[in-house]
Amino acid sequence: MILLDRVTKSYGKDLKPALNRVSLHIEPNEFVILVGTSGAGKSTLLKLLTREEKPTTGKIVVGGIDYDTLKDKHIPLLRRKIGVVFQDFKLLPQRTVFENIAFALEIAGMTNREIRNTVPKVIDLVGLTGKEKSFPHELSGGERQRVAIARAVVRQPKILIADEPTGNLDPRHSWDIVRLLEKINKYGTTVLLTTHNVEIVNKLKRRVIAIDHGKIVSDQAQGSYRQ
Repeated sequence: MILLDRVTKSYGKDLKPALNRVSLHIEPNEFVILVGTSGAGKSTLLKLLTREEKPTTGKIVVGGIDYDTLKDKHIPLLRRKIGVVFQDFKLLPQRTVFENIAFALEIAGMTNREIRNTVPKVIDLVGLTGKEKSFPHELSGGERQRVAIARAVVRQPKILIADEPTGNLDPRHSWDIVRLLEKINKYGTTVLLTTHNVEIVNKLKRRVIAIDHGKIVSDQAQGSYRQ
């Protein structure tokens, strides 16, 4: 599903590589947690997966797509296979819950009928039935993150990248979001979660990949984490 083979990413000749000969394999339907301090290389890795950045050297294959031969015109197709959720939600403030989620389908070219059929199912999945007409400012932080997740999964991506999705949430809402990610994973989506939350990492008992100074320093099947 996700394969990196000796991937290096440098931003300048005189700078240390942001990633240094990283090799990694993530199977379909895995739930993997990526940990590391700020500047360790996590964000660079995610940008390489979504093709915001290109590796300096090395090979990347995601969902059977070889990035070496990926043409720019096919990048939108790649990104339909990868949903991304951010710490700061990135919702459209003038659109309702329904409209925010529908927007992802509009830009994918779906018909109004398909949108009307699909969006309510995803709203139900993330537990926001009854909030369809609410605007982002009327929602709690946890609810806004649920909208962001719904928007990310509405096109049924094979992979969901959740980049610090609980960073702005209190502990209770953080666990609500983690349980939702587990639920999405059970439906067959590969989940890659980055987090600084030690409690989440240690309680989940999932595969934990630790990055430090651009290198993978540990990869444990049921890992733990200490900052």
